[in-house]
Amino acid sequence: MTDNRRILDDVANTVGDWALVSDQVMGGVSDGKLSHEALQGRMALRLTGHVSTENNGGFLQMARNLGEAGGMDASGYRGLELKVLGNGETYNIHLRTKDVTRPWQSYRHSFAAPDTWTTIKLPFGDFEPHRITSPLDLKSLRRIGIVAIGKAFNADVALSGLHLYR
Repeated sequence: MTDNRRILDDVANTVGDWALVSDQVMGGVSDGKLSHEALQGRMALRLTGHVSTENNGGFLQMARNLGEAGGMDASGYRGLELKVLGNGETYNIHLRTKDVTRPWQSYRHSFAAPDTWTTIKLPFGDFEPHRITSPLDLKSLRRIGIVAIGKAFNADVALSGLHLYR
């Protein structure tokens, strides 16, 4: 059996599992970059770029698929713990489950990314459904994304750790 906590543990060594997604997939003009680099003494995955709301756009995302085709079972955990560094802006975590069938649907939670490494805990019970009526089903967590969204700004957010916590 796979240890679900370990699937998310070491962001610094799983950079190849993450992908950059931008609003360009729907005609937007936001432009970003995903890199693996040392920041303030830690290896991290870093999302940088400019979020533009022009042409009906407005997001940059670093995303990772979880588990096999059916996703992973996170039902034994209370939430996500992130180790983040940023530029003081507010970012989102977007979760997708087997119930999410449209690109605009997700379960969302916002967080601030300060300019020093900070550990943030996000309880699953605080995630809000976005354009979906199904409740968050933690038995089928399929994808996670760190998202710069909703306004024009320069994004700069880094992730050195991502864990499930009990």
